[in-house]
Amino acid sequence: MSLGLAIALASALAWIGLIGFRGGFWLCRESDDREAPPEPTVWPSVVAVVPARDEADVVGRAIGSLRTQDYPGPFRILLVDDNSSDGTAEAAAAGRGDHPLQVIAGLPLARGWTGKLWAQSQGVAAAGQPDFLLFTDADIFHHKANLRGLVARAEAGRLTLASLMARLTVRSGWERVLIPPFVYFFQMLYPFAWVNDPRRRTAAAAGGCMLVRRESLEAAGGLAAIRGQIIDDCALGALMKAQGPIWLGLTRRAQSLRPYASLSEIGRMVARSAYAQLGYSPALASTAVVGMAVVFAAPPLVAMASHGPERWLALGVWLAMALSLQPMLRLFRLWGLWGAALPLAGVLYGVFTVISAVQSWRGQGGQWKGRSQDAAGIAA
Repeated sequence: MSLGLAIALASALAWIGLIGFRGGFWLCRESDDREAPPEPTVWPSVVAVVPARDEADVVGRAIGSLRTQDYPGPFRILLVDDNSSDGTAEAAAAGRGDHPLQVIAGLPLARGWTGKLWAQSQGVAAAGQPDFLLFTDADIFHHKANLRGLVARAEAGRLTLASLMARLTVRSGWERVLIPPFVYFFQMLYPFAWVNDPRRRTAAAAGGCMLVRRESLEAAGGLAAIRGQIIDDCALGALMKAQGPIWLGLTRRAQSLRPYASLSEIGRMVARSAYAQLGYSPALASTAVVGMAVVFAAPPLVAMASHGPERWLALGVWLAMALSLQPMLRLFRLWGLWGAALPLAGVLYGVFTVISAVQSWRGQGGQWKGRSQDAAGIAA
């Protein structure tokens, strides 16, 4: 057996496992526009907690979308201004709507906490005793019916957490190449069908939009239980699933206002948490990079460099991976031909993982808005 054929076979077997036995992650079936839940007879109270640090360019639109929510129950909004230097609080107050907004000046970052969780914890402390807390980012725009649908789903399923993967922007060329695979890879790591199955241990959430049952969060020890986590959303998902069922789905009702126009911007976004995802383990990082090379880069390389059976097998694997991306591309309303670029996306995400590891080794891991977090996930 030639080396090319052996590599093509290894890649083919990997894709058979991923496509056939990984919870159907690529089908994008878990969505908030499927099987809409019944609405409750009594609408519970909700407080939105929005941490914001230097978000003046987007926070006005984000807060405005919250203030105009078509929600029948008690609802108010807390924005925690995390020591911004660009007029974030003033920009947030400019957002108009019926629901009240309270702006809290954030305290200096406490030792042992990551920045976002520290800001959120201050919002939770000021929220009082609502039935639900809506954790959402300062760059997320919500359709006016989004909160209503989330609460209905949480009440119908007695969920401890209901989360939506906000739709990211795909305007630039690099966004078209890398953003749909970003969500695709997230689903590969955390198949939503498994996350939503109470019988499985797999747990995750998407930090841009998370509705949490307050009593369940308190029973789990509050945000202090995950205070040092860089990947705070998935940590919160695991914390809440220990208390009861959770749900994670795709949506068009929550959309990111943050563009990633260049390759370097996307790279920084991924590198911020990639090494943390691998438990700060050099062995796991090395395995992940090699695995991504075999799974994503090898098929087109073998197809272009070989002849005979290995070429046809490699072309078949390349076609299979491109087809598996089609449901995600339809979600983003992109042409199906972008699926052919999935091998390039896989290679670049492998590079971002290496960059993430190097940054962590240098004590520059988890960089965000002027803050770094070390390999233990604690703010430096």
